[in-house]
Amino acid sequence: MTAVETIKTTIDKNDVVLFMKGTKMMPQCGFSSRVAGVLNFMGVEFADVNVLADAEIRQGIKDFSDWPTIPQLYVKGEFVGGCDIITEMTLSGELDQLFEAKGVTFDKAAADKIREANA
Repeated sequence: MTAVETIKTTIDKNDVVLFMKGTKMMPQCGFSSRVAGVLNFMGVEFADVNVLADAEIRQGIKDFSDWPTIPQLYVKGEFVGGCDIITEMTLSGELDQLFEAKGVTFDKAAADKIREANA
């Protein structure tokens, strides 16, 4: 299987996927840590793909999305964005709306706490 086929299969098989440096329990960069932290705090079930473990996946995901940076979040097969976009969407409530529209379970009270802490 090619890197692109592996990426496509992973995105298709999981409602929420985070391509990141490290893992959700052990992020290895600040940007990956921030996005994984938001998802973990909000109780979102997600698959994590450690791009540091496979150079072909690391480059392949950038080519696949036409987005130059890691992390990259996918929800129900759709590329949502990287750290800055996810941070903005979390603080504006847009991430809640996306999860609700896509039928992804999350803790609304936790999302509200993130916004309160950053107000």
